[in-house]
Amino acid sequence: MTVRFDAVTVDWLGHATVRLEGQTGAVVYTDPGPERVLEGLEPRDGDLILVSHGHHYDPDAIRRVARDDALVVVHESVDASESDGVDERPETLPFDVERVRADESFVLGPLDLFTTPAYNDPAGPHTDADGTVPHPEGRGCGFGVTIDGITAFWPGGTDALPLHESLAIDLLLPPIGGSATMDRHEAASLAGEIRPDLVLPVHYDTDEALATDAEAFVVDVATRGVPVVLDE
Repeated sequence: MTVRFDAVTVDWLGHATVRLEGQTGAVVYTDPGPERVLEGLEPRDGDLILVSHGHHYDPDAIRRVARDDALVVVHESVDASESDGVDERPETLPFDVERVRADESFVLGPLDLFTTPAYNDPAGPHTDADGTVPHPEGRGCGFGVTIDGITAFWPGGTDALPLHESLAIDLLLPPIGGSATMDRHEAASLAGEIRPDLVLPVHYDTDEALATDAEAFVVDVATRGVPVVLDE
């Protein structure tokens, strides 16, 4: 189902893969892949491809969605060795590739882009018994992109962090599957703090570890007076 939000159309294709398109024709993809998400799809229409961290780096998926002249923006920590079966560094892809740090901002032609830190708090709920976390600080980022006046924000692989609460965004695309990111309860609380014009949850139900009650999330967010929609 395509969600229409002012001048932007939004398609959640599965996992963390979201396609955003503005009325002027610019197309943005977040974290394309894995293969099962894009099975049967090879649009090759993406102008800007955003890769938040190493777990979501998938060269084959990038090729499926990117135009020949696409810009691929990847966090500075992304290393092919972090992805199973991947040995192709981002810089060897046949596209323009830019590395970014967290907490940067850019103007990319008609698009504005900013990044945010994305990580699991070692004192938070997603820490293993030995103190390790799935997403250490400095190993990924979130992305905000403004298309035709609409600012969409994908937090990346992260807990809900205090820094998120001060963001001025129109469309929030939070992960709600829990396990290694914020769960539906944390994401709903964050939506209530940010109060965007629309919330569309992603990164859930793509495998057993990410199973959640999306309908309960919708009710939770709606009772906070925040518009919310599912793309399923």
